[in-house]
Order: sequence, then C-alpha cells, then structure tokens
Amino acid sequence: MATSTRITTPFTARSTAAEVIADTDLTGRRAIVTGAASGIGVETARALAGAGAQVVLAVRDTAAGRRTAEDIRATTDSEGVTVASLDLTDPASVEAFVTAWDGPLHILVNNAGVMATPETRTPQGWELQFATNHLGHFALTAGLRGALAAAGGARVVSVSSSGHLFSPVVFDDLHFAERPYDPWLAYGQSKTANVLFAVEAARRWSDDGIAVNALMPGGIQTNLMRHIGDAEMAQFGAHLQALIGEGTQPPEVSLKTAEQGAATSVLLAASPVADGVTGRYFEDCDEAEAHRPGTNTGVAAHAVDPEAAARLWQASEQLLA
Repeated sequence: MATSTRITTPFTARSTAAEVIADTDLTGRRAIVTGAASGIGVETARALAGAGAQVVLAVRDTAAGRRTAEDIRATTDSEGVTVASLDLTDPASVEAFVTAWDGPLHILVNNAGVMATPETRTPQGWELQFATNHLGHFALTAGLRGALAAAGGARVVSVSSSGHLFSPVVFDDLHFAERPYDPWLAYGQSKTANVLFAVEAARRWSDDGIAVNALMPGGIQTNLMRHIGDAEMAQFGAHLQALIGEGTQPPEVSLKTAEQGAATSVLLAASPVADGVTGRYFEDCDEAEAHRPGTNTGVAAHAVDPEAAARLWQASEQLLA
C-alpha cells in the first residue's frame, strides 16, 4: 500500500453507483463486469452502461445474463450491453474468453464471487473459493493485460471484503489439504488474495498505465449469501468475536442496497476522483484506514504486504501453469 496521503472522496456509504459517476461520460469506453447477472454486479454494469460505456456481462449463467442485459438496456437506453460466457473455475473457459476478446479494454471489474461454500474442490484440486474468487480472476486479468495496456489509463477493480480480516493467504496449505476446512477461513483467504493481487498488479503494471485497486462493497443481502445457514452463521459469529475480542459487542451492520453496494466499485472503475490511484483498498467510497484491533473495518496488514503479494503472484502462476 502506498504510504502517501489517504484518499477520501465526496461520497459516502450511502452514495449509489449512479451518483458517483453522475457527471462522467464513458462513451467509447469498453468494460467487462464478471458476475454481472446478480447482486452488485448488475448495478455496477448498469451504472457503467448508463454513463455510456459498452459493457460485457461475463457470466456463468448466460440465460440470467441475457435477462439482466435486457433489463439494463431498458433502464439506461443503452444498446451497448452484451453477454459472454465465463466460468472462473474452468481455466479453459477463461482462456476462451480471453482469446475471443479483441481490441482495447478500459475497465475490468472482477466482481464475481462465492462465499462460505461447503468444502468443494475443482477438478484441479483447488479449493473452490480460492479458485473462483482469486485464481479465475488472476488468469482473466493477466490474459487481458495487453488489451488493458492498449486502452491507455485502464482500470481494474478487485472486489474483496472485510472478510479478508479473517485470514491471510496460507501459502503452505492453500487448499485445506492439511487443516480442517473452515468456510470462513477459506473465504477470508480468497478475499485477502483479491487485495494482494491489486497490490502486486499495481506494482507490475504501472508502466502500462493500468490502475488496479481493491475494495469492500459493504454488507448487502444478495445471492452471495445462499450457502449460509445457521451453522455457517454461528461460525461467522465465532470468527467475528475472535477478531474484535471476547466480550466486545459486535458493531451493528447497516445493510446497503445493491445500488449502494456497487458504488465503491464504480467509483474505482470510472470516477475522476480515482484518477492516478492504484494499489489501494477502499471501503464506503474512501480509501480504508489500517485495521484497528477491536473493529471489523479497515485493511489488514497481511492484505497489503508487498512480499506476500509477490509470493501470491508466483504461486498463482505456478498453479495455472
């Protein structure tokens, strides 16, 4: 993380995606939003399309993607919304998507994700949350680097979570082969990886004019919660209590709408207030402060450690090779 002045903006936790780029013209810009068939991905894509961008909804469920595209076209009067198939857990699908892309890419929002899934592994043996949330997006973004560089001033947005506070990347056991599987530790590790990716990509790609930032969208009731039952909530509570300290009352979570949840993504993707900003972690439309003990906000030191970021990059390349 850069040690220069913390960046704040005129926007807040209650600002919407449309509000943060109300005066921004994205005509002629091309954008990809992964996981854009549900949740904050829809509203991220809608705001970008509403500002004039050509937006590709990169989704696993293309039927849902087509319904979303129709809805966005109807609400924005934009004809530049299309759908493409992308399964982040399948390297062949990612490669096909990258191969099919032609021309410059101005905005890439790595939004898709899974949360607290039951213990599952991909055919390669990768833990599902790490594979989906990190490895798939790593392969996608690295594959599109040439297109991003060609755009001149491209922006990449990595959607992380305050869940990153639960776990660093455990390099000795990325896929829970040696330790008991815990859905929240697996989620936390994958979300830490999203921040570390932004840190290292920002360092590697600055000469290409590519800005890469990560963010916490906030608490939003979306389809992301579909795997979370009573047992998972109890585990979550235990991890949260361990994070903030025994006997400390957990802070009240004020849920956002999907439009509010998409605001920080859209700010980093397209707002002029984020010009020149790279390698940082935002929440509620401002750059996050360092995590303080007893809280569940801010960015953990383990998520912005440049050595861990470089190590994760190498480990990701080796896994995908």
